[in-house]
Amino acid sequence: MIPAVSSIATVDGQKVNIASMADLVANMRRFIDARQGFCLFTLNLDHLVKRRDHAAFREAYGRATLVTADGAPIVRLARRQGATLQRTTGADLIHPLCALAAETKTPLYFFGSTTAQFAAAANVLSAAHPGLIIAGYDSPPFGFDPQSSAADAAGEAMAKAGTGLCLIALGAPKQELLADRWLKAHGDIGYCCIGAALDFIAGGQRRAPMAMQRLGLEWLWRLAQHPRRLAVRYSRCAMLLARIEVATRLAPKPRVSA
Repeated sequence: MIPAVSSIATVDGQKVNIASMADLVANMRRFIDARQGFCLFTLNLDHLVKRRDHAAFREAYGRATLVTADGAPIVRLARRQGATLQRTTGADLIHPLCALAAETKTPLYFFGSTTAQFAAAANVLSAAHPGLIIAGYDSPPFGFDPQSSAADAAGEAMAKAGTGLCLIALGAPKQELLADRWLKAHGDIGYCCIGAALDFIAGGQRRAPMAMQRLGLEWLWRLAQHPRRLAVRYSRCAMLLARIEVATRLAPKPRVSA
């Protein structure tokens, strides 16, 4: 049994224990080599908002094996604690993950998104990573409940396909709840929650220009693309960030001995 990965920082009560993409790949390799399952979550402000409101989501996050800093504010808040880490997003981890899967001959399974997006993404990923084994794909119906008997049946089908790594693209909190549930039932499989990453690979959505990514302004790009859908979500994120910033500044500083 591989020991738990130590926490690097805690942001609004949630641990972050992955420092960089290289750190993430190295840890995933350890689990794959040991045939030990894991859950990978990518923490951002929206997830922090949902953690406060959704007990099951908060509990699933608390059990997560690997947690990266997805959003730029998460990185900034963690660095204030002295943590040395880099932003590691769900969109950025797809190619490194597929390279690792191809190298270790670990069959990959995709759950979520649409059949058309999967087919396009599979073509791109298979061409970029020769030897990649795709065990299967499942696109659940609208309204899919990650805590249902249908979810259990889908997990059985995924496991019977010989899956070693499962990429779940349902969005939060569904994907994290499903990964947490499946890991309990199929403990030798790694579950990676990737959000809209497959859509980026397939070309269905465009990521922000690299300059905006480097400045931590991808949220602004997304808001410009989908103002009605994201305005409320991002306002809640901004309010929570302000509360965390104020609490951090008001927190008593540790005394330094003379």
